[in-house]
Amino acid sequence: MFKHWIVFALALLLVSPLALADTEPRAVTHEDVWLMKRLGSPTVSPDGQYAVVPVTEPSYEEDGTVTNLWLITVDGSEAPRQLTAAKSGESGVHWRPDGAKIAFSATREDDEAAQIYIMNMRAPGEAMRITDLSTGAFNPRWSPDGETIAFESRVWPDAADDEANKERTQEEEDSGINVSRYEGFPIRDWNRWRDDKQTRLFVQEARAGAEPTDLLVGTELASGPGYDGGLQAVWTPDGSGLVFSATENLHEAAFATTRRHLYRISVDGGEAERVVGADDFSCTGPTFSSAGDWLYCSYSPINDWVYNHTEIARVGWQDGSVKGEPDVLTSAFDRSVSSFDITPDGERLYLTAMDHGRMRLFTLPAGGGVVERLDPESAGVYGGLHAADGHLVATWESSISPIEVVRVDPSNGQHTALTEFNTERAAELDRQPFKSFWFTSSKGRDIHSWLALPPDFDENKQYPLVLFIHGGPFTSSLDNDHVRWSPHLLAAPGYVVLLTDYTGSVGYGEEFSRNIQGDPLATPGEELVEAADAAIEQFDFIDPDRAAATGASYGGHLVNWLLATTDRFDALIGHAGLISLEGQWSTSDAIYHREIMNDGLPWESDVWEEQSPSTYAENFSTPTMLTIGLRDYRVPPNETIAAWTYLQRMQVPSRLLVFHDADHWIMQGKEARYFWEEVHDWLAKYLKDE
Repeated sequence: MFKHWIVFALALLLVSPLALADTEPRAVTHEDVWLMKRLGSPTVSPDGQYAVVPVTEPSYEEDGTVTNLWLITVDGSEAPRQLTAAKSGESGVHWRPDGAKIAFSATREDDEAAQIYIMNMRAPGEAMRITDLSTGAFNPRWSPDGETIAFESRVWPDAADDEANKERTQEEEDSGINVSRYEGFPIRDWNRWRDDKQTRLFVQEARAGAEPTDLLVGTELASGPGYDGGLQAVWTPDGSGLVFSATENLHEAAFATTRRHLYRISVDGGEAERVVGADDFSCTGPTFSSAGDWLYCSYSPINDWVYNHTEIARVGWQDGSVKGEPDVLTSAFDRSVSSFDITPDGERLYLTAMDHGRMRLFTLPAGGGVVERLDPESAGVYGGLHAADGHLVATWESSISPIEVVRVDPSNGQHTALTEFNTERAAELDRQPFKSFWFTSSKGRDIHSWLALPPDFDENKQYPLVLFIHGGPFTSSLDNDHVRWSPHLLAAPGYVVLLTDYTGSVGYGEEFSRNIQGDPLATPGEELVEAADAAIEQFDFIDPDRAAATGASYGGHLVNWLLATTDRFDALIGHAGLISLEGQWSTSDAIYHREIMNDGLPWESDVWEEQSPSTYAENFSTPTMLTIGLRDYRVPPNETIAAWTYLQRMQVPSRLLVFHDADHWIMQGKEARYFWEEVHDWLAKYLKDE
């Protein structure tokens, strides 16, 4: 707790004394949460002296949000400098190996689709567009000699060049038929119906007017029934080819785990060769050591468990090919690796992982060994990690500190802020650091929770409790604020907000996460009620007679489970929650992992009925507000409509909000603000002090 207050005090010191003198801390509003600048991952120059970070300035107006690139000096000697000023966003920044130029993807001027642009970093001038593909271009990667750019584009499978893509697109538009035709699964992906296009890998000389080459057109890999991209391509050390990640069995997604492997393809064309992969694991995010003798990847076992930690694996690389089998370096590390990077000398790995409600930094020798925390007591959430020479560059945020770019001392894990994009706005807000506490559940499990405290908090008063249930389930309630589901915004009217990492959450060991298998809602729901009771027992400032619960996605599932199994709460709010396990399984865009979670198919396991909220609809009695995005294909709207029908039939006070243009999340600014107005209105109606 003491370290949290130090961080908060340092953040306040970054603001001018005059500003602090004129401003009393105030409650968080939706404008504060929504309009905070959002930072992407920093991309560090080859010499480690500079970083380029995309900074998004949100808006409530249509097309008002802009994303521009900023240049940061890693030693902090100069103030950040804005590099671009375009209405559209830039993404996928990559430095040329000599540090003289960067490449990025953007939609500018008359571009109908995003294209690759190059900017000179050693002389003033505008970025220059080098691609002109009707299907767009993204994720650029410089070749080792700096002469060629590799990138991705989504194209028609049988199109050999851009003219063919244009013709095929025009045929679709001219047909006048708006129909999708399928003969296999999946048919939808998140918020879109799948089409026939596929992501393929291109190379082109790094100059305007050069002809791009589609490396995967006509290959057996891309022509197979189960090919799908998401390539994350990197050049081989000698520049003769690229290594990328892809799957060959997407067409089996209805009855098998989709496996992703690493492939190599020559810049001269030919077939793609699988270099790392087997049926019992996936590998993604290929990364070469600086000497080019090792190939690293994020390694995920495939087995009968619904959850497995993500590991780091490496395999030898010599003369353009793999030597030996992958060696898993983090098998003794009981945390899931979120991201990693290798030091320039190739001696050490640095990684991020969820750990007891924080995203912390860890290190280990590059050849494997003991994984150590840089700072065992670190607060907040690290991301966008890059290992430079003698220091680390990352983003960092906490429950009271909005996201900024930081430089980390790897000897002790302490960081120094390199940017202040959000410091001034944050200093205006009355936000207490989250309060951490643990309790032991009825099943003997140690459960971690956070409390977010209301503005103008007085521990001698009593406040209603609002349980805020995270989604996933394989994630965690982290020590940070959140643009979609802000605990501080939820607490703003005068509530204590409880965030509990129920069974299945990540950051407490693999067994804790796996314990949810075969028990998707009952035990997590039980633990949520026990967490509320434990909080009331431990903290006198919580009113034992006024409580509500809210959650989204998996948190929405658990809200419906609480509706079905307890009258402990005065009100409930659920977004994108299932009412029937089988109902979501049979209509979602992803299904097979749900069979593993629930111990078999619906006709093979009792879990599907026993842990479906709809089974207990006769018990529904708690006033409930339900919300859904009509374009949500992860938890399709039929689940919320069914829940609404049960509530209405049982004559339970209820409210339904259908966001017709939203998907799984409500990410249009005005609609998000309206959502929060309705949330606060519903809670006030049932938690007001009589």
